[in-house]
Amino acid sequence: MSEHRFELKAEWSGGLDGKGHIRTGNLVTPISVPSQLDGPGIGTNPEEMLLGAAATCYLITLGMLLKRQGILTIELNSEILVHSSPAMKVDKIIHRPRICIPAHTSQEITDKISKAAYRAEQTCMISKALKGNVEVIVEPKIHR
Repeated sequence: MSEHRFELKAEWSGGLDGKGHIRTGNLVTPISVPSQLDGPGIGTNPEEMLLGAAATCYLITLGMLLKRQGILTIELNSEILVHSSPAMKVDKIIHRPRICIPAHTSQEITDKISKAAYRAEQTCMISKALKGNVEVIVEPKIHR
């Protein structure tokens, strides 16, 4: 078993209304509390970062599974639902992949593609890390 390390460096100044920045790999960005939560809304924020991690992991995993069926392009819309009462909590993440298949695709292959959309969520390492804490929902749309 091999271990892979990823490092993030961050700086922060202030409280809830503060701001900072992070650096990790190819990502360098300012950070703050989002304006929806009464922060300054500068750069990105933990909610977007969590959604980004979950969505990209799901999308890459789904891409690997669908490549076997000859599907090379997927569109994804994802959202994160956060409740702030009584305490801040991420409730759920919803992935809505849009998968376009050729008109001549058999029902058997279409079913495999649909199953892959759900299996990607079950095998994605970020979804596994969230399991038991955040509900992750998949709502695929397969069209010809």
